[in-house]
Amino acid sequence: MEKPKICVVGACNLDLISYVPRLPALGETLHGTRFHMGFGGKGANQAVMAAKLGGDVTMITKLGQDVFGENTLKNFQAWGVKTTHVHFTDQAFSGVAPIAVDPDGHNSIIIVTGANDLLTEDELEAARADIAAAQIMVCQLEIPMDINLKALQIAREEGVKTIFNPAPARPQLPEELYQLSDIFCPNETETELLTGMPVGTLEEAEAAARVLLERGAGTVILTLGERGSLLVTKETRELVPVDKVKAIDTTGAGDAFVGSLAYFLAQGKPLMEAMKRANRIAAISVQASGTQTSFPEAKNLSSELLT
Repeated sequence: MEKPKICVVGACNLDLISYVPRLPALGETLHGTRFHMGFGGKGANQAVMAAKLGGDVTMITKLGQDVFGENTLKNFQAWGVKTTHVHFTDQAFSGVAPIAVDPDGHNSIIIVTGANDLLTEDELEAARADIAAAQIMVCQLEIPMDINLKALQIAREEGVKTIFNPAPARPQLPEELYQLSDIFCPNETETELLTGMPVGTLEEAEAAARVLLERGAGTVILTLGERGSLLVTKETRELVPVDKVKAIDTTGAGDAFVGSLAYFLAQGKPLMEAMKRANRIAAISVQASGTQTSFPEAKNLSSELLT
């Protein structure tokens, strides 16, 4: 059988995590207890998640000509992500996220997007054939807005269904972005920031989602953490619950959901069924530490979940 084809346009960052006895005060130098590096960036995470499930995934991004970029490329290749459109530049370093974490889990994060900001419309146009070949294209908010709009326009012109994940959140988005998003998929915090409305109850969440529909989104899926995910269309509202699990680390759970959703939709599953399965994959991911390292591989999942 032909693998489901997914195209992801987005950012790659390398997480540089220092574990410290407490977060430092202004001007203070602290000795940390340990250090960890992890591959990240929402686009990279979602691409790797879809690839781990068995997807034929193409990543479109830009890296710096540095060791972080080289290692990110190797990581994509290790998981079978196609890197034809992973570009390099000597004009900026690869995206990084230095993070300090204290014993209580509180953190301080600096994100420097670097080379991610230098992806061009011409480079997207050069990837048109690969976008057109995909069943699903996924975008997020870690790259410049004009690049997202160009990617979504190409997908619309080529008849490719799009998932837009508005993360990290920002209060205002162009109307055209909503209109080009077949599936608009924010979490609770992002929904509240975009609409100025609470999402504490399902009724509140539905009302906020309908505001996003009114702005032009085709379908809205709100990820609600341990409550599951909520599908809202012009005609209906359906909560897709998720089984309770003991969460160890929720980092990257949203990316696990989006990457899985893209995979199952590209596989041809109906939307509600794809959501159920993506919920289960996200629930598995929170039971392990790390981001991409917590994402399950197809070989460790039941055939019932994948077929």
